[in-house]
Amino acid sequence: MVPAIKWRPLESNPKTMSAYIKALGVTGSWKFTDVLSADPALLCMIPHPCCAFILLFPITQNYVTYCEQEKDSIRKDGQQICDNIFYMKQTIGNACGTIGVIHAIANAQDKIVLKTDSPLLNFMDKVKRFNPAQIGAALETDELFAEAHTDAAREGQTAPLSADAPLDLHFVALVHKEGSLYELDGRKNYPVNHGDSSEQSFVIDAAAVCRQFMARDPGEMRFSILALSQMD
Repeated sequence: MVPAIKWRPLESNPKTMSAYIKALGVTGSWKFTDVLSADPALLCMIPHPCCAFILLFPITQNYVTYCEQEKDSIRKDGQQICDNIFYMKQTIGNACGTIGVIHAIANAQDKIVLKTDSPLLNFMDKVKRFNPAQIGAALETDELFAEAHTDAAREGQTAPLSADAPLDLHFVALVHKEGSLYELDGRKNYPVNHGDSSEQSFVIDAAAVCRQFMARDPGEMRFSILALSQMD
């Protein structure tokens, strides 16, 4: 189904995304940085602490096939999902970058402080008793969020795309929560638990999941990873 509302797509750019989260209300020295390689030997370059990855990847037939297999596996075997994970559905076209940002920050509220009366804090307060579909619908009518997203979409190193531009790229967030690594994708029906993790091993574990995405499409080069880290 084609979304009734579409936003301009965001660029996977650490400078743009860092300015965006400041506009949303993130305080302190939290910023996005490029993950230059998912190679385990190079992960030491990522600033710590790191609370989330945001992965940009192409939606290919290999990926679509894998998602069907994953859905069948979860339907058959189930999965453990912690009660405190924040997860929302995507109902706005091209809003996957913003939803990735929300997933990253909302699941790190024990670390990241939001400004009083900021767009993200107000949104989180509004939806705290909503289910994932209701949270997605609430974003559709949030004018402050829409304005902040539009401002961020105008920035970056490439010319901004229109809301109707054909795209086959998608953002998802990877976060650690209560001993597990979660993939949070608003296009899916639930979070995906990728197994045991910890604050100490999160970067290694998240990079391993990113390598799985890349391995499914070895001929593709359109992958980009941002890490949300505290720079102090």
